[in-house]
Amino acid sequence: MLFIEFSRCCERLEGIAGRLEIIDIISKELPSLTDEELPIFVRFIMGRIFPDWCQAKLGIGPNLLYEAIGYLAGVKKEVVLETINKTGDVGHAVEELLATKTQTTFFREQVDLVRVYRGLVGIASQEGKKSQREKSLVVRQLLGNASPLEGRYLARIMLEELRIGVGEGSVREAIVKAFNVDSGLVEHATQALNDLGEVARLSKIEPNTLKEVQITIFHPVRMMLAQQGTIGDMITDHGKIAAEFKYDGSRFQFHKKGEWCRMYSRRLEEVSAALPDVIEQLRGATDHDVIIDGEVIAIKNDRPMPFQSVLKRFRRKHDIAEAQEAISLVPNAFDLLYLDGKTLIGLPFSERRKLLGSTLKFFVAPQVVSDDVKVIEQTYQAALDAGHEGLMLKVLSSVYSPGQRGKNWIKIKPEVDTLDVAVIGAEWGEGKRAHLFGSFLVACQSEDKLIPLSRVATGFSDEQLAEVYDILKESIISHMGKEVTFEPKLVFEVGYSEIQISPTYEGGFALRFPRFVRVRDDKGITDVETLEGIRDRYQRQSKSRQQTPSQN
Repeated sequence: MLFIEFSRCCERLEGIAGRLEIIDIISKELPSLTDEELPIFVRFIMGRIFPDWCQAKLGIGPNLLYEAIGYLAGVKKEVVLETINKTGDVGHAVEELLATKTQTTFFREQVDLVRVYRGLVGIASQEGKKSQREKSLVVRQLLGNASPLEGRYLARIMLEELRIGVGEGSVREAIVKAFNVDSGLVEHATQALNDLGEVARLSKIEPNTLKEVQITIFHPVRMMLAQQGTIGDMITDHGKIAAEFKYDGSRFQFHKKGEWCRMYSRRLEEVSAALPDVIEQLRGATDHDVIIDGEVIAIKNDRPMPFQSVLKRFRRKHDIAEAQEAISLVPNAFDLLYLDGKTLIGLPFSERRKLLGSTLKFFVAPQVVSDDVKVIEQTYQAALDAGHEGLMLKVLSSVYSPGQRGKNWIKIKPEVDTLDVAVIGAEWGEGKRAHLFGSFLVACQSEDKLIPLSRVATGFSDEQLAEVYDILKESIISHMGKEVTFEPKLVFEVGYSEIQISPTYEGGFALRFPRFVRVRDDKGITDVETLEGIRDRYQRQSKSRQQTPSQN
């Protein structure tokens, strides 16, 4: 497939709002692709370059891209930024600028999908002091051979933000339709492989193998997520449930094969080098090949330390030995996804926990199983007394659902309700904060797009605003007056007093008294709260009010 054909497909999809029509268009494209093109097309159409488990990163920021565009168009970077601001989108800006580019070869070559992908792989492989220069040259070469329309989508792919409304759910259904395969098998293979491109390839050439797909060690899978709920509702709905401490730490996924061990963060980034002590603790606790899900916490004087203490270690790249002495980390394992060649995610949680207990000698998180509200409430209080965040309640019969936030895992916390939301815009501050962002527009996710939810302006210290500015300043894609728009990269945890019905925002809800709690750079944009989750919270909130006796 030529990249111009891919670009025309994207342009067509970008103009469509209906999900069924999107699925239909993609399903008709898939069968005509070669075995090599198919995985690339699937990842590109979702705005991704590499499989989700892969540690490769393109490693180019907006500034490098803007400089390359300016070079090709024969204009200064400031003109590129003005064009982005005018169009409100990097892709459209690149399309406009490439239409008048001056720095180009005498003969523009038509490039295909595979060649573009190989060029991007080449960018990702560049390391060392000269890497930015080498990356810039490849970016210029790719864009120099691109037509204006191709430039629109190539630039967006480079920023991994395609903006055509195609998400994983739509692509999964398109694969099912294109190759007439069972949706359950596609779901299973997607969870195990964490690479929808490979799932598409198998669906085309060997659909019968989908049911045999196993989790692979050192290919991390997405972590199962929890939503808010109540002890009473969980026991009413399920009877006996498992209660575990909710830790204020960082989620990890530990992989071990023989003596080889690696550890991955919630965002599936390898953090082995930063956590050698944790790896050694878990390596010494089992003789088996395993994939373990858990949470690592920082301990001082036998009490857990705040989340930020753990995050410092996850971020650490240098002076690891000194950091180990300053911050002692302890893993808490609570699930087993793989054991000695067998994938376990389809087993009931009760069976996985039993296997975990017999596989791991130490560091298994404590658990209480009961259908008695008082027993669970006592466990909840014990968690708080020990300095933990609260409680996790889990359905004993539930399977492990990678990347899904369902009602099989429920979190209970005493403090103000919080949400994980994407930062999509901001407004410049005033006075001494005039050089920083003063308030932020945050969003939840719905049907593969981000929906504005609220503005957050309180809860920040000057130091936190400076840190957030440093993170976001390279992600600005447009501005109008005091308002700026970002490529969505950053997640905030935000507290609120209640959820309100609101016509102000597209989703129909808004947060009352939103307050910044912390940056969640251990989470990605796909981890933020869904509009469906917001709606569920609102309904529980309304139900709770109705059950509260009047004080009059």
